[in-house]
Amino acid sequence: MLDLELLRSFVSVVDAGGFTRAGERVHRTQSTVSQQIKRLEDDIGQPLLNRNGKDVTPTEAGERLLSYARRLLSLAEEARDVVARPESEGAIKLGIPEDFAAYRLAKLLATFSRSRPGLRLDVRADQSTYLRRDIERGDLDLALLKRDAGEKGAIAVWPEQVHWVTSKTYPVDIDAGSVPLIGFPAGCLYRSRAIHALESAGRSWHMAYTSSGLAGIQAAVAAGLGLSILSDIAIQAGHRVLTAKDGFAPIDKTELALVASPDASPATLRLADRLAEFCDSVDAKAA
Repeated sequence: MLDLELLRSFVSVVDAGGFTRAGERVHRTQSTVSQQIKRLEDDIGQPLLNRNGKDVTPTEAGERLLSYARRLLSLAEEARDVVARPESEGAIKLGIPEDFAAYRLAKLLATFSRSRPGLRLDVRADQSTYLRRDIERGDLDLALLKRDAGEKGAIAVWPEQVHWVTSKTYPVDIDAGSVPLIGFPAGCLYRSRAIHALESAGRSWHMAYTSSGLAGIQAAVAAGLGLSILSDIAIQAGHRVLTAKDGFAPIDKTELALVASPDASPATLRLADRLAEFCDSVDAKAA
């Protein structure tokens, strides 16, 4: 019979891409996680991980086990929650940036909500500046938000790669007197970064298209209405990335941060764990 704790460590190592970060996720030391993986490999009778320095990837056997491990862990958690939870678990107010893996993140939240029918999940997609404000004043229990790299105070952080983009089919004339910008409304971190970068370079600009939704910004860029700044995960096939050779220097570093209120409930912290695992997987795929 497979040990769920060993499977949990195995999944964490694969998602994190290494033993140290996996240990942080499962609250174990690196050596303990390494020993757990060795025990699991002994139980299975095959190596499950390729170890190349700090980089760790699943073997063919490890890839086959991974999907089963996720299903077993999910089923075990669902069974535990159904048996142990009270009729009502209260509510979690979560804030997320609309432009971060919206579809896949919505699936994760729906799965979490279905596994805890006694819990009310209240999710709001908004600009990071408002999410930060609301979690600081207690209007949110948990938030994923964009911020300047290196700030303090978060459960976990993930570096972002952001780029200037134009249309691949209808590129904007980058030598025009005034650069047409596409972005979220005032207060957006990316919008502020774009304006600051242009003004620092002595270039004039004007807002050509403003949208509160990512889909509108992506469509406007693809149609050739202007330039925008997008993260790796939001760049589409109809976009072309601009570089320093085009006259657009790299944007200062930003990061995605997971922040919880000081009095976060156990259910909130459990959701935080799921979000951290999700962000780890997205970050690994983007690397």
